[in-house]
Amino acid sequence: MFLENTVNHTEQFGWIEVICGSMFSGKTEELIRRLKRAQFAKQKVEIFKPAIDVRYDEEKVVSHDANEIRSTPVPSSGNIRILATDVQVVGIDEAQFFDDEIVAVCNDLANRGIRVIVAGLDMDFKGNPFGPMPALMATAEYVTKVHAVCTRTGNLAHYSHRTAASEDLVLLGETQEYEPLSRAAYYKAIQEEKKKKAAQHNNGK
Repeated sequence: MFLENTVNHTEQFGWIEVICGSMFSGKTEELIRRLKRAQFAKQKVEIFKPAIDVRYDEEKVVSHDANEIRSTPVPSSGNIRILATDVQVVGIDEAQFFDDEIVAVCNDLANRGIRVIVAGLDMDFKGNPFGPMPALMATAEYVTKVHAVCTRTGNLAHYSHRTAASEDLVLLGETQEYEPLSRAAYYKAIQEEKKKKAAQHNNGK
């Protein structure tokens, strides 16, 4: 359960909140919820996302269930530091796609007294920590891990299993390219894929 920080007005420092999890776990939905609450409270909010993420909209941050909020697409994390002026809250979506400087950027913003809310995938499709997310989670005051529901078992899912053939680390996709799986279902799926590749390799000889 996340609780907003109590504000000591004599201490002008912000903080970092990280929302992480697999695909379809509600990360962006939770990010939008927190940002809209801040907007409702008349706080100055600025939202950023990677310029490469144009799945739903080129400028808006949009969740899988079509909830949306206006954002500024940026090509690199350094742009956020420049553009985040005269704000109280900064939201960043799909943080795993940013360069490693995003960690320093978020800490700089927090040190300027800004509340920084970051959402991103904690693991890539191979089950490895994704880009700058581990470092962001380590430096954040608050980390919220959200879960999807496994499409094969109905249990909590925290793996993003890629069903598309691509081996590219960055593959923007939806339900056609990814499915959320539990640990057991993910392990089983990976073992099945290894057997299939081995069989294809043997048949090709």
